[in-house]
Amino acid sequence: MRSKSANFNIIILLLFFGSITAQNEVKPYTIQTTYEKLQKDYPFIVPIEPLTSYKIESKENVVYREIDNITLKADIYKPAGNSSVKYPAVLLIHGGGWITGSKENERVMAQHLAANGYVAVTAAYRLSPVATYPAAVLDLKAAICWMRKNADKYQIDAEKIAVLGASAGAQLATLIGVTIGNQLYKEGDSSCSDAVQAIVNIDGIVSFIHPEAQEGTVAGKWLGGLKGVNLEKWKEASPLEYASAETPPTLFINSAQPRFHAGRDDMIKILDSYGIYNETHTIPDSPHSFWLMHPWFEKTLEYTVRFLDKNFKN
Repeated sequence: MRSKSANFNIIILLLFFGSITAQNEVKPYTIQTTYEKLQKDYPFIVPIEPLTSYKIESKENVVYREIDNITLKADIYKPAGNSSVKYPAVLLIHGGGWITGSKENERVMAQHLAANGYVAVTAAYRLSPVATYPAAVLDLKAAICWMRKNADKYQIDAEKIAVLGASAGAQLATLIGVTIGNQLYKEGDSSCSDAVQAIVNIDGIVSFIHPEAQEGTVAGKWLGGLKGVNLEKWKEASPLEYASAETPPTLFINSAQPRFHAGRDDMIKILDSYGIYNETHTIPDSPHSFWLMHPWFEKTLEYTVRFLDKNFKN
C-alpha cells in the first residue's frame, strides 16, 4: 500500500506531465527561429550559413544507431584530400532543451572544424518527447563508439576524440566526458570505449541541483518529473557530480547570461585541484544561442579551434 507522500508525488507528476501536454507544441529550435527571437534586441546580428569549401568533404544522414524502431543519423565532415591521413575528431551535440533542435544546428560549426583539420560528426539523438533521460546519453555514447568502429573509413584518430555541445547539448557533452566507463551508461558492446579526450561546453549548465541552477519544466520533461519529485535523476544527470581526476581537458565558452553558468565555477575548481587543463571565455553582452549568429560565431570558432589544437595537435 502506497504512503500518502508517495501518492502525493504521483499526483504532482501526473499534473506536471498534463500541463506539458496542454501547452502548445514546442517551437522548433533552429538558426532561423533563433535569429527571429534575437534580432529585436541585437539588430546587428546575421545568422550563420553553411560553408562551401573545396577543403572539406561531407557525407550526411548516415545511420549510426537503430533502437526501439527509431533510426538515428549522423553527418560527417572531414578535410578533403589525402585519404591516408587520420585526423582528430569532434562529436558535436545540438541544443534545444532536450526537447527540440536538430543536428543541422551544428552543421556550420562542423564544416568549419573540418576546414581546420578535424573530422566533425553531428549526431541526432532521442529527444524528450520520444524518450526521456538517459536515452540521449546512451545514444551519444553509442555515436562515439560508432566513430571508433568507423575510424578507418572516416579517417578518424580514435585516440583523439573531443565532444562539443551547445546549451542542452553542452550539458550532454560534459556528462559524456565525465562518465567515461561509468556503469550507469553501459549497454551493448562493452568492448567499445566511450572515452573522449576533450570537452567543449558552449553555454551549458553542469548541474541541475546547484544553487545557481534555474532549470524547470523543460528539464523536468526530460528527467521524468520536476526536481521535487525526481531529485535523484536531477542529481544523476548533473556532470558536476562526476568531475574528477579523470575528467578530460575542458573548454567553457559562455554567454553573458548567468543562468547558463550553473555549476561551472565549482567544476573549474575541481579541475584546477587536479591540474587538469581548462579554459573559460565569457563573450561580453551576448545572449544565449550566440554561437548561431555573427559576430559571435567567429569568437566561438576561434576559442574552440585554439583549444582543440592545443590538446590534439601541439
